[in-house]
Amino acid sequence: MQRMKDNSPKHIAIIMDGNGRWAQARGLTRTMGHRQGVEAVKRSVRAAAELGIEYVTLFGFSSENWSRPADEVGELMRLLRMYLRSETAELHRNNIRLQVIGDREALSDDIRELIKNAESLTKDNTAITVTIALNYGGRHELLHAASAWAKDCVAKGIEPSVESAEEYMPSFLMTAGMPDPDILIRTSGEQRISNFMLWQCSYAEFIFMDTLWPDFSKDDLEFALKEYAQRDRRFGAIKTAHSEH
Repeated sequence: MQRMKDNSPKHIAIIMDGNGRWAQARGLTRTMGHRQGVEAVKRSVRAAAELGIEYVTLFGFSSENWSRPADEVGELMRLLRMYLRSETAELHRNNIRLQVIGDREALSDDIRELIKNAESLTKDNTAITVTIALNYGGRHELLHAASAWAKDCVAKGIEPSVESAEEYMPSFLMTAGMPDPDILIRTSGEQRISNFMLWQCSYAEFIFMDTLWPDFSKDDLEFALKEYAQRDRRFGAIKTAHSEH
């Protein structure tokens, strides 16, 4: 299945949920679920590239996840290091751009360096842009963007207004320069967005899937694309006579 229609999605965002339940169902530790989740990331990136998706954004670690048990957080950070060390060169060979959004200050020095190196190596790649949200929270992003926008208005002598905010705020978001997601997928049957890309997903099509993240496959991604193709995206407008036929 390749992207054929002009209205096919350019950007898919994914909340990767269900690693712990996947492991529990098999009598395994949660860390084993996270390890299999990394494999699902690799599969999903390959599948998205094959299907012609231009942007994929993955919710890797939220700012709230620090409250999880210390050993689980430590394992997640270890897997992140492993992914960045083992996959960066492979992503580069496949012309895939990797970037990270979120507050990096809480991450360890070595992880920040690995991220910096990965972004630098892959910055000119054009096949697909893969964005991983780490220590990310949508409310914090909006507050940070609003503060930066307000400071910019003061510096330029511009009177802040709702209209100018609507136009310029996106340029202060962590996703500046990227199109908003067309689809937001959440796995494991949960039906909430958990503080993820609140501005960007205002008009995204939400697709909630029962599949646990470690089991997510190209078939699941193709299902999401087919579901998206059946949706009537109106962005707050009413159906036109043309769209009703």
